[in-house]
Amino acid sequence: MDKQALRNRIVKRVAEELKPGSLVNLGIGMPTLVANHVSDDMGILFQSENGMIGIGRDAVTDDNLDVDITNAGGQPVSTVPEVSYFDSSLSFAIIRGGHVDSTVLGALEVDAEGNLANWIIPGKMVPGMGGAMDLVTGAKQVIIAMEHCNKNGEPKILQRCNLPLTAKGQVNLIVTEMAVIEVTENELLLTEIAVDTTVEQVIKATGAELKIASDLKTFGEIE
Repeated sequence: MDKQALRNRIVKRVAEELKPGSLVNLGIGMPTLVANHVSDDMGILFQSENGMIGIGRDAVTDDNLDVDITNAGGQPVSTVPEVSYFDSSLSFAIIRGGHVDSTVLGALEVDAEGNLANWIIPGKMVPGMGGAMDLVTGAKQVIIAMEHCNKNGEPKILQRCNLPLTAKGQVNLIVTEMAVIEVTENELLLTEIAVDTTVEQVIKATGAELKIASDLKTFGEIE
């Protein structure tokens, strides 16, 4: 599976978790693609912490490009007719006030306790932690959208995170190209596997103990 197909599989499955009429924050990178897989009739509004509610689901083209309208990652975005703009203080009041129903973020590591590390690799230059710490503690649901292993083929789902934490015990759901895993109070519950993988392959690629759901399902398409 090529990179684009892999990412599409992940974000399509994440989109299925979003509830009609909800307010959803999408992190930079792969999570921004989730908006392209949500139908307009669901009434979902996407927020960006730089001060916008109403990011559109269609990709920006040369015809509708406005370089002044960007998401938190600085990427130009399209908007829906009911879009609203505001300053960062109001944006973070919305986030910290618990008004965001779901946030979708990438991760460097997630562990069995629902801890998240996604803002720094020691020794590498980074622009800062951004709004992730506020989002994962303020949102009602935290969904991690990421590849199952890192570029070296090492598990990103661990028994305990090794990297500096963004937040402790805040992750609710992990979606990768291989699996859907619920983070419960006591365990990581494998609820779905991709159509082209096996339970054994998921276990081998995971650095934490998994409990297998009795009604294990499959997801995704072979592309």
